[in-house]
Amino acid sequence: MSKELPSLRAREVIRILEKAGFARWRQKGSHLTLYRASDGRALTVPVHFSKTVPKGTLRAIIKQAGLTSEDFLRFAK
Repeated sequence: MSKELPSLRAREVIRILEKAGFARWRQKGSHLTLYRASDGRALTVPVHFSKTVPKGTLRAIIKQAGLTSEDFLRFAK
């Protein structure tokens, strides 16, 4: 992952993942689970709207989504 990831809030991360084909599946407390039917991937995003998602957590979410940081940033545009 060569590109520097920006500081993003949970709402922005969810929007980008929805562009990548994920849909909201369920939510329990402050954790939203997204699902992509095309490959059966599910991932969880911590939803703390007043805070940004930590960089390590964001990298883990991107990896679980099966994306590279470049792909993720491309969907962010």
